[in-house]
Amino acid sequence: MRLARDGRTRRAVVTGGAGFLGSHLCERLLRDGYEVVCLDNYSSGDARNLRDLEGHAGFQMRTCDISTHLAVPGRVDLVVHMAALASPVDYLAWPMESLQVGSIGTLRVLEFAREKQARLVLASTSEVYGDPAVHPQTEDYWGNVNPIGPRAVYDEAKRFGEAAAAAYRRLHDTDVGIIRIFNTYGPRMRTNDGRIVPSFTSQALADRPITVHGDGRQTRSLCYVDDLIEGIVRMCHTDHPGPINLGNPEEMTVVEIAELIKEIAGSSSPLVHGAPMTDDPSRRCPDISLAQAVLGWRPTFTARAGLERTVDWFRDRHHAGSRVRDLVRPGVRD
Repeated sequence: MRLARDGRTRRAVVTGGAGFLGSHLCERLLRDGYEVVCLDNYSSGDARNLRDLEGHAGFQMRTCDISTHLAVPGRVDLVVHMAALASPVDYLAWPMESLQVGSIGTLRVLEFAREKQARLVLASTSEVYGDPAVHPQTEDYWGNVNPIGPRAVYDEAKRFGEAAAAAYRRLHDTDVGIIRIFNTYGPRMRTNDGRIVPSFTSQALADRPITVHGDGRQTRSLCYVDDLIEGIVRMCHTDHPGPINLGNPEEMTVVEIAELIKEIAGSSSPLVHGAPMTDDPSRRCPDISLAQAVLGWRPTFTARAGLERTVDWFRDRHHAGSRVRDLVRPGVRD
């Protein structure tokens, strides 16, 4: 059990706690003995992600839009700011909301943590590196981001968040730590969120063509969700300011990822190539030397091991969805 210095059970607030990563983090903190308050406005989060936590004595869910309001009565020892419209489908559809949660929302969270005298871990992203001219990406690289491109509403919101966190640390001595999350995947991803693992997996399981944007030679480094959550928790238990890269340096091309998912799924889907995505990074791979030195952390899941678990989860959802459709539309022919 995680205790405060005076022997109390530590209390954590997780913004975006109903999302893919946030829900996994809430579960982990509860297992570690924290009391957890989850904040989410369900713009991209899903209440089903928290179903197993309903009725847990140490868990509280609050519907809250941190861009307009943030208040949690009582003591708080830890804040983890995960709230964001992180998928391309979301931030391209809701650009102003994405900018607001990354700027106004982050400022509210920073002020909240300062008032509570809590440790704050800010979830930033590898997208602050843009289409990198340095490879692999190290934390001292300033990035190559198009500030007026369509992805900028997410990329620049996260860069603003980092700048605000650093300013609060300098101005108020707020205990802030920044993590930069690289491509993370696993159970609870939405099939339609626009990222490659859920997109390729859902297409492969349905034996539909797998759509690869561009020539597929662009690279990604996939980190399984359990590994990432371990890194976040370790960051919570330090006073390091960051930024610290959290990701898996096992670099693969997008085509290699598609072929691996196809193999694991036992799919006959062909690969088809679509138009390149605007400002799509050509390479993405973290240098995790700092995470290893400061947190004693490195990923344990290979891409194959993590994708096997993920494909199984999506397969279960796919079959469950098929059963539901059969029940609500009886007699429909193939």
